[in-house]
Amino acid sequence: MSRRITVVTAVHGPSAGFLPDAYKSLREQRLPRGWEWQWLIQEDGRSDDVRPYVPDEERVTFRQGRPGGPGVARTIALAHADGAYVKVLDADDQLTPGALARDLAALEADPTLGWATSRALDLLPDGSTRGFPGDPAPGPIERGAVLDHWAANGYLAQVHPATLFVRRDLLLALGGWMALPASEDTGLLLALDAVSRGWFTAEAGLFYRKWEGQVTGQASHVDPAERQARMAVAEARARALESFGWRYPHGPGAGN
Repeated sequence: MSRRITVVTAVHGPSAGFLPDAYKSLREQRLPRGWEWQWLIQEDGRSDDVRPYVPDEERVTFRQGRPGGPGVARTIALAHADGAYVKVLDADDQLTPGALARDLAALEADPTLGWATSRALDLLPDGSTRGFPGDPAPGPIERGAVLDHWAANGYLAQVHPATLFVRRDLLLALGGWMALPASEDTGLLLALDAVSRGWFTAEAGLFYRKWEGQVTGQASHVDPAERQARMAVAEARARALESFGWRYPHGPGAGN
């Protein structure tokens, strides 16, 4: 498998203008010798709004498809991912310096880890940042710990799914992101947690932009009935995976 990190970004018209900032943060990443990144930008739909913001360079690929939400866009982009690892980067977010190298180092050092996350900082409209309370201790996250915390704390995980860095084979085995109108990244996080150990880096790895047009800020995102349904199906999948006893990596002595 290639020594490549595939960065996957779903984008739609309103968030397209933030792509240059995301690209700048990606271009400034420094990786160990022999490693490289590719950036797959997948528009959720077909419009003329996104392409003008897509960087013109060989490591960047832009595609369009019928609309289905960010989870569908990211998952269809996986058809073109050939790296050993996949990093999610939302169009309106930015990586911090060294984020990819820290994620890579964690998983390269321990083959029993299937995924990594890091601290995230809200990037506010005035340019200031704000942290999240309750980050876990840095280091390994044992299988099932995220689901337990999420279920006991009002559907709030102790790590941010927008910071996920995942082994590509494991991501594919789980079917990519959930086919949900929102919380598709939380559903993936819970599924990963159900079958494998993870890692948390205390150093901030992501600036999570807060802005008026973001999808998670819309009224439909917090509709009680839909939110309850999203949470229920995400938890049900994780519990089912947990009950089947499948583990990553598979086999004797493959971790906890």
